[in-house]
Amino acid sequence: MDKKVALITGASRGIGKETACTLAREGIFVVINYNGSQQKALDVLESIKKNGGEGAIYPCNVADYSQTEEMIKNLIKEYGHIDILVNNAGITRDNLIMKMSEEDFDKVIEINLKGCFNTIRHLSRQMIRQRSGKIINVSSVSGVLGNAGQANYAASKAGIIGLTKTMARELASRGICVNAVAPGFIKTEMTEVLPDSIREGVTGQIPLKRFGETKDIAEMIAFLASDKADYITGQVIHVDGGMAM
Repeated sequence: MDKKVALITGASRGIGKETACTLAREGIFVVINYNGSQQKALDVLESIKKNGGEGAIYPCNVADYSQTEEMIKNLIKEYGHIDILVNNAGITRDNLIMKMSEEDFDKVIEINLKGCFNTIRHLSRQMIRQRSGKIINVSSVSGVLGNAGQANYAASKAGIIGLTKTMARELASRGICVNAVAPGFIKTEMTEVLPDSIREGVTGQIPLKRFGETKDIAEMIAFLASDKADYITGQVIHVDGGMAM
């Protein structure tokens, strides 16, 4: 395939969906990874095609090492190369530490953090052969500042930052850039369920006094995935309305 190919994990909704649509508008062939709803992934693909873009869907639980390996192998066999990896898949299982179950802690770490390891582990060899590639990992302001009731989520997102910086050092000599984007509170399905009292409290902590939009994150990811960011690696870009300044 002559076009650049991007693999976006967790791309059936929220930030992943917006990122898929944004990259497709830039002329990139987008692989929409999903684990839950096939129909939502198909809806994203339909939207992309309606706007003149190209893409495909691929089911895979990125927390599963073997499944992820098979996905990467199949995609490279099908398209010849993957030029951009966006590690966006993530979940929350919020609770205070004294009430948090081991299962909820492990599940969040497996999907949010180990999922990033799995995709990078299986794709890095191909990118090294290509001597090029862009990897963008989606972290969070919670991984930078911490957040009460989110020990598992904050730990997973802080881990992504450490993984990003280490991968940037390991892969830089082969022309591969690895960066992270740390969103603040963004209008997604995750934040829509927050009670009004919590939303008001959070808004008060944001210097810009509002939640962000998914396009705010998608546009930053698109920039980091572009040739304009060829000399940027190992960075954590905060898109959070000023929360972590």
